[in-house]
Amino acid sequence: MQTTRPPTAPSPRRLCGPILAAMLLTVAGCSSLPPRTADLPAEQAGMVSVSGAGGQVSERAERQALRGLAGEGKKDLLIHHLKTLTDSGDADLYRGNRTRLLVDGPATFGAMKAAIAQARGRVLLQSYIVEDEGVAAEVAELLLARAAQGVSVALIYDAVGSIRTPEAFFQRLVAGGVSVCAFNPVNPTRRPGHWGLTHRDHRKLLVVDEDVAFTGGINISRVYGSSSFGRSGQITGEGVLDDGWRDTQIELRGPVVPVIGRVFEATWQEQGCKGALGQPAAQRADSEPGDRVVKVIASDPRDKDNRIYSTLLSAVDAARVSVRFTMAYFAPGADFVSALRNAAGRGVLVEMVLPGRSDSSLAFHAGRWYYDDLLSSGVRIYQMEHALMHAKTAVIDGVFSTVGSSNLDWLSFVSNSELNVIVLGDDFGDEMNALFERDRASSRAITLEEWRRRGLNDRAREVLGRMMERLL
Repeated sequence: MQTTRPPTAPSPRRLCGPILAAMLLTVAGCSSLPPRTADLPAEQAGMVSVSGAGGQVSERAERQALRGLAGEGKKDLLIHHLKTLTDSGDADLYRGNRTRLLVDGPATFGAMKAAIAQARGRVLLQSYIVEDEGVAAEVAELLLARAAQGVSVALIYDAVGSIRTPEAFFQRLVAGGVSVCAFNPVNPTRRPGHWGLTHRDHRKLLVVDEDVAFTGGINISRVYGSSSFGRSGQITGEGVLDDGWRDTQIELRGPVVPVIGRVFEATWQEQGCKGALGQPAAQRADSEPGDRVVKVIASDPRDKDNRIYSTLLSAVDAARVSVRFTMAYFAPGADFVSALRNAAGRGVLVEMVLPGRSDSSLAFHAGRWYYDDLLSSGVRIYQMEHALMHAKTAVIDGVFSTVGSSNLDWLSFVSNSELNVIVLGDDFGDEMNALFERDRASSRAITLEEWRRRGLNDRAREVLGRMMERLL
């Protein structure tokens, strides 16, 4: 069965573009780049918009933002990927941000809880899974404490992803002043007009006022109570924690924060959720300016085209030096596999860290169906076996990096609402490459010779997984 690009659906709601241009002009200040900015051709430069925190961004500031990126050391590659974005008509960028990579649950929840504790106006939390035990219960207690102090707190959880969480847990939050909303409830009578078992909310985000936002692959779940690495951060003998989940989150500060807040607001309104969201406190006056340029992509299965899929596919097609994916669920279909193979064929280093075990057996084996074609094309595959791989990240040519909730599988492409951020520039790319190399060092390389010796049971599971790929 030949798979193709994700099918189209009704018209999307784009985050920065014609539909919301007026909003962005008011809130962040969008304007077109003048010709030759950062050496972009004039016909493409006019398709790029750069936004900041202080209203209308001047042409000079725009030039400085992109020239600053180009000055990091890989100018030609940066300009090349900017052109790729403009070719898709999807190059809305936010300058002046600070970013921090958070590896695994302990670091992520430590940062998220610290941010919630400092909330002054409102807290917005959205997650596919929200549990009632362990670190998830700690987050709930903190939300209740902030609500008791007069902070507006709102929570969106997916009704299927959180189906095992007792209703009493959410009722307690509501009783404590937290506005709570189930995305597409399983029971169609619970919130008439908002039902759809195949449309799930897979986004994971936290926005605290206009100070800080988080997104990535980490759910509000007890499985993130431990790290995927020993205390020293090294994989050495008994230092390995076999129950750890390897995942990545990104912390963002700067003009991009309210943009992610509007992603939450749009979901809240569309789902007919009850309760006011309150007003965020303005960014703290002592906040340090940053130099990261960030793009936000919020995808929806009703979009005409899946923006995350299309953006990643275009970036792989445009790759000149390296393509590195760290991915929890890999079953992307023939088009994406062909893009990876073609990249390797033209001399690009293509590497992937994929799970050696998974919480979804069918998805796990569906992805392994493609290993022979990939390995024989020169793609390098590494399996992480000491921990459960759940991250969804990529770094391409060292200048195009993404962290988010979207997997490379058909559920993410055609059934789930997802959220990814792209960070441009080789400073952040260096951080992403270092993290990839750390994961690669703790994973096992799969060779073509070894792969072709696998047993009949594995082959049968791959066939079944491949047949079920679009349902996974």
